[in-house]
Amino acid sequence: MILGSVKGPHISSARTDNNAARSFGNTNHVTQVAAADVSMASHMRFKDHQGIGVGMSDRGGQTRIIPVATSGGGTSAPAIQKRSTPPSRSLKGKVAIVTGAGCAGEGIGNGRAISILLASDGCDVLCLDLNLDWATKTAELASSQPGGGRAIAAKADVTSAPACEEAVALALREFGRLDILVNNVGVGGAPGTAVHVDMVEWARGLEINVSSMVQMSKYAVPAMAKNEGELRGSIVNMGSVAGLKGGTPHLLYPTSKGAIVNMTRAMAAHHAADGIRVNCVCPGMLYTPMMYANGMSEEARAARKARSLLGTEGTGWDCACAVVFLASDHARWMTGVILPVDAGTTAAVGIGMHKSASVNA
Repeated sequence: MILGSVKGPHISSARTDNNAARSFGNTNHVTQVAAADVSMASHMRFKDHQGIGVGMSDRGGQTRIIPVATSGGGTSAPAIQKRSTPPSRSLKGKVAIVTGAGCAGEGIGNGRAISILLASDGCDVLCLDLNLDWATKTAELASSQPGGGRAIAAKADVTSAPACEEAVALALREFGRLDILVNNVGVGGAPGTAVHVDMVEWARGLEINVSSMVQMSKYAVPAMAKNEGELRGSIVNMGSVAGLKGGTPHLLYPTSKGAIVNMTRAMAAHHAADGIRVNCVCPGMLYTPMMYANGMSEEARAARKARSLLGTEGTGWDCACAVVFLASDHARWMTGVILPVDAGTTAAVGIGMHKSASVNA
């Protein structure tokens, strides 16, 4: 296992336009600025020989000049926020738990891809799966990332409350903190419509797909809340486009994924005061080991591609990129977000229409 440094933050340049403001005289020791020269969102400071003012344009395009301290004193300056440091994509020093992190053989499922990308950005990762061999392989791949974080594996049945509690305790023992929880466990579950579904299997499917996320969060949230800072943790729940719209042949899967969507919104509201963000990724028809394990014809594979606007095939890496983004400081101002990663499947009607009907034809 490797623990090392990661690349530094991406620094974006900032440009100052010295011609953005022009003085048009003086009234009551306050500089006036033409409304057309101040952007709708700008807060700029101007000065002449008698005083200083801050120009702020309102919705109507009219500039309001707020007086600030002059040479004679009297008026206090409004607070001007200093330019902050751009957020870094580095996750060095962060610790994550990924459930459902295993995958058969060398395949790249969502959980494995998420674990690898988190580690490659410097995060230490606890890879949980009911199959310890699969989780161990994921941890090995994650730990081998150059300059990345350390990854360990553990067996866990996340439908068991004691197992969830122990998983969080293990992360705290091994790494000293917890910053990120990725609730990735999920199954297709019981087949059939409301008329034919087996209710015992129905309950089991909801337990795996929904209740496991609640139980992991039950123990993860208090651990995250102990972290210092304004933002203390991030939870990403794995949904599906099946939870956003109907049309799937079985009732259990879209029902459970729809529950995850609104559970995410509720959790975001509940835990915002603790500085914990909660978001949801909804993958489309990815080509992952879970999908092709039982075989998939080329015709079925082509039909899946055709249901998206882009007409392309996604993989576990596409899902993982979205998850890692939401887990990172790049998404620090995002919570309660439901993010489809589906090549446009849910964006528009007319999926699969002939190219001649496209605006780009």
